[in-house]
Amino acid sequence: MERKQHFVLIHGSCHGAWCWYKVVNLLKTAGHQVTALDLGASGVDPKRLEEVTSFSDYLQPLMDFFASLPDEQDRKVILVGHSYAGLCISLAMERFPKKISVAVFIAAYMPHHSSPPGTLIQEDLELGKMLVRPSGLFVEDLVSGNLLTEEKFGSVDRVFIKLEGDKVMMEEFQQLMIQNSPKDVKVISEAGHMVMLSKPHELYRLLQDIGDNFS
Repeated sequence: MERKQHFVLIHGSCHGAWCWYKVVNLLKTAGHQVTALDLGASGVDPKRLEEVTSFSDYLQPLMDFFASLPDEQDRKVILVGHSYAGLCISLAMERFPKKISVAVFIAAYMPHHSSPPGTLIQEDLELGKMLVRPSGLFVEDLVSGNLLTEEKFGSVDRVFIKLEGDKVMMEEFQQLMIQNSPKDVKVISEAGHMVMLSKPHELYRLLQDIGDNFS
């Protein structure tokens, strides 16, 4: 009998929890617990865009959620991030490694503990332009200091889901992320960037398999 999991789904830039609705329905129908969060000034989050002046502000809903979770071995969650949210879930992994059984990066930025996460955005100027806020770029918050450590971030198993046909996170960039040594790599063909909308059943099955293998 398969174990029921708690999946935490984090949206990419310019989206919200709404984008996961098809996958949420499939996972819940299978009996899993699912939390899809809106990050700062995203989706139905009450903050206005101009109130989110730092990456910390943007991440606050995610960090508050993890702070509320119990510290119990059998209550660990499967943390899933899409695209830009790879950076978001990475900081959650650093702060709450014992609350996460596995982190899933869906065509996402997957940093390495040896360098600041923001260096990845600097390699992708087009996406960087999309992340402009009235007060500046979040990248400035992500290039200072050692935000990730091998002891914490590096202790959480990582799985990368490669999306074929993605015109936002191009194949070359996804391959670069895969070089950062995930525990496993999965592939969804003809997915495009918004796989949760284009191939929800394939994504659901992969997430369920990952939950079975890493819990």
